[in-house]
Amino acid sequence: MTTDRMIRKLVEATNRIDGSYYLASRRLGCPENEVCFLYALSDGEKYSQKQISQEWLVPKTTVNTVFRSLEDRGLVTSETNGKEKMIILTEKGKEYSEKLLSPIREAEKVALKKTLESYSAVFIDACSYFADRLEEELKENKYEKH
Repeated sequence: MTTDRMIRKLVEATNRIDGSYYLASRRLGCPENEVCFLYALSDGEKYSQKQISQEWLVPKTTVNTVFRSLEDRGLVTSETNGKEKMIILTEKGKEYSEKLLSPIREAEKVALKKTLESYSAVFIDACSYFADRLEEELKENKYEKH
Protein backbone atom coordinates (compact mmCIF):
# COMPACT_ATOMS: atom_id res chain seq x y z
CA MET A 1 0.00 0.00 0.00
CA THR A 2 1.37 3.42 -0.91
CA THR A 3 1.94 6.17 1.63
CA ASP A 4 -0.79 8.26 0.00
CA ARG A 5 -3.26 5.37 0.25
CA MET A 6 -2.36 4.73 3.90
CA ILE A 7 -2.85 8.40 4.77
CA ARG A 8 -6.17 8.45 2.93
CA LYS A 9 -7.38 5.38 4.85
CA LEU A 10 -6.30 6.98 8.13
CA VAL A 11 -8.09 10.27 7.31
CA GLU A 12 -11.21 8.35 6.26
CA ALA A 13 -11.13 6.34 9.50
CA THR A 14 -10.70 9.52 11.55
CA ASN A 15 -13.65 11.14 9.78
CA ARG A 16 -15.79 8.04 10.34
CA ILE A 17 -14.91 8.06 14.06
CA ASP A 18 -15.88 11.73 14.29
CA GLY A 19 -19.05 11.00 12.31
CA SER A 20 -19.95 8.16 14.66
CA TYR A 21 -19.93 10.55 17.62
CA TYR A 22 -22.00 13.05 15.63
CA LEU A 23 -24.61 10.40 14.77
CA ALA A 24 -24.66 9.14 18.36
CA SER A 25 -25.35 12.69 19.55
CA ARG A 26 -28.23 13.02 17.10
CA ARG A 27 -29.71 9.68 18.14
CA LEU A 28 -29.50 10.77 21.76
CA GLY A 29 -31.31 13.98 20.87
CA CYS A 30 -28.50 16.11 22.22
CA PRO A 31 -26.40 18.67 20.30
CA GLU A 32 -22.95 17.34 19.42
CA ASN A 33 -21.16 20.26 21.13
CA GLU A 34 -23.11 19.61 24.32
CA VAL A 35 -22.17 15.92 24.26
CA CYS A 36 -18.54 16.90 23.66
CA PHE A 37 -18.64 19.39 26.55
CA LEU A 38 -20.17 16.84 28.95
CA TYR A 39 -17.69 14.20 27.78
CA ALA A 40 -14.84 16.60 28.49
CA LEU A 41 -16.08 17.12 32.06
CA SER A 42 -17.14 13.53 32.70
CA ASP A 43 -13.87 12.56 34.37
CA GLY A 44 -14.86 14.71 37.37
CA GLU A 45 -11.98 17.18 36.98
CA LYS A 46 -12.30 20.96 36.69
CA TYR A 47 -11.49 22.59 33.37
CA SER A 48 -11.40 26.13 32.06
CA GLN A 49 -13.34 27.06 28.96
CA LYS A 50 -9.99 27.63 27.25
CA GLN A 51 -8.84 24.08 28.09
CA ILE A 52 -12.04 22.56 26.76
CA SER A 53 -11.81 24.66 23.61
CA GLN A 54 -8.19 23.65 22.95
CA GLU A 55 -8.38 19.98 23.94
CA TRP A 56 -11.69 19.24 22.22
CA LEU A 57 -11.25 21.59 19.23
CA VAL A 58 -14.46 23.51 19.89
CA PRO A 59 -14.46 27.29 19.31
CA LYS A 60 -14.35 29.35 22.53
CA THR A 61 -17.60 31.08 21.66
CA THR A 62 -19.32 27.70 21.28
CA VAL A 63 -17.86 26.48 24.58
CA ASN A 64 -19.19 29.62 26.27
CA THR A 65 -22.64 29.18 24.73
CA VAL A 66 -22.81 25.50 25.76
CA PHE A 67 -21.55 26.36 29.23
CA ARG A 68 -24.27 28.98 29.73
CA SER A 69 -26.95 26.57 28.52
CA LEU A 70 -25.78 23.78 30.83
CA GLU A 71 -25.38 26.21 33.72
CA ASP A 72 -28.96 27.46 33.23
CA ARG A 73 -30.13 23.83 33.47
CA GLY A 74 -28.11 23.25 36.66
CA LEU A 75 -25.77 20.72 35.06
CA VAL A 76 -22.50 22.64 35.49
CA THR A 77 -21.12 25.24 37.81
CA SER A 78 -17.96 27.30 37.86
CA GLU A 79 -15.39 28.48 40.35
CA THR A 80 -12.90 31.27 39.87
CA ASN A 81 -9.30 30.14 40.07
CA GLY A 82 -7.16 33.24 39.74
CA LYS A 83 -8.35 34.85 36.54
CA GLU A 84 -9.82 31.68 35.02
CA LYS A 85 -13.27 30.28 35.51
CA MET A 86 -13.03 26.54 36.22
CA ILE A 87 -16.02 24.43 35.17
CA ILE A 88 -17.23 21.26 36.86
CA LEU A 89 -20.32 19.09 36.67
CA THR A 90 -22.89 19.47 39.42
CA GLU A 91 -24.38 16.33 41.00
CA LYS A 92 -27.33 16.74 38.63
CA GLY A 93 -24.84 17.13 35.76
CA LYS A 94 -22.96 13.98 36.78
CA GLU A 95 -26.18 11.96 36.76
CA TYR A 96 -27.31 13.46 33.46
CA SER A 97 -23.97 12.97 31.70
CA GLU A 98 -23.63 9.40 33.00
CA LYS A 99 -27.04 8.52 31.60
CA LEU A 100 -26.42 10.39 28.33
CA LEU A 101 -22.90 9.09 27.74
CA SER A 102 -23.37 5.48 28.86
CA PRO A 103 -24.43 4.15 25.42
CA ILE A 104 -21.47 5.91 23.82
CA ARG A 105 -19.05 4.60 26.43
CA GLU A 106 -20.41 1.07 26.06
CA ALA A 107 -19.97 1.23 22.28
CA GLU A 108 -16.42 2.55 22.77
CA LYS A 109 -15.56 -0.31 25.14
CA VAL A 110 -16.89 -2.96 22.76
CA ALA A 111 -15.15 -1.38 19.76
CA LEU A 112 -11.86 -1.11 21.65
CA LYS A 113 -12.09 -4.68 22.94
CA LYS A 114 -12.62 -5.97 19.40
CA THR A 115 -9.80 -3.78 18.10
CA LEU A 116 -7.37 -4.99 20.77
CA GLU A 117 -8.22 -8.59 19.95
CA SER A 118 -6.62 -7.97 16.55
CA TYR A 119 -4.11 -5.26 17.41
CA SER A 120 -2.09 -4.62 20.53
CA ALA A 121 -2.54 -1.61 22.80
CA VAL A 122 0.36 -0.08 20.87
CA PHE A 123 -2.39 0.89 18.42
CA ILE A 124 -3.50 3.63 20.85
CA ASP A 125 0.02 4.95 21.31
CA ALA A 126 0.60 4.89 17.56
CA CYS A 127 -2.55 6.94 16.88
CA SER A 128 -1.55 9.46 19.52
CA TYR A 129 2.00 9.61 18.17
CA PHE A 130 0.75 10.21 14.63
CA ALA A 131 -1.58 13.00 15.86
CA ASP A 132 1.31 14.68 17.70
CA ARG A 133 3.61 14.47 14.67
CA LEU A 134 0.93 15.78 12.31
CA GLU A 135 0.22 18.73 14.63
CA GLU A 136 3.95 19.53 14.71
CA GLU A 137 4.31 19.35 10.95
CA LEU A 138 1.24 21.44 10.21
CA LYS A 139 2.27 24.10 12.73
CA GLU A 140 5.85 24.30 11.51
CA ASN A 141 5.25 24.36 7.77
CA LYS A 142 4.41 27.57 5.98
CA TYR A 143 1.41 27.52 3.68
CA GLU A 144 0.32 29.87 0.95
CA LYS A 145 -3.29 30.78 0.40
CA HIS A 146 -4.70 29.51 -2.86
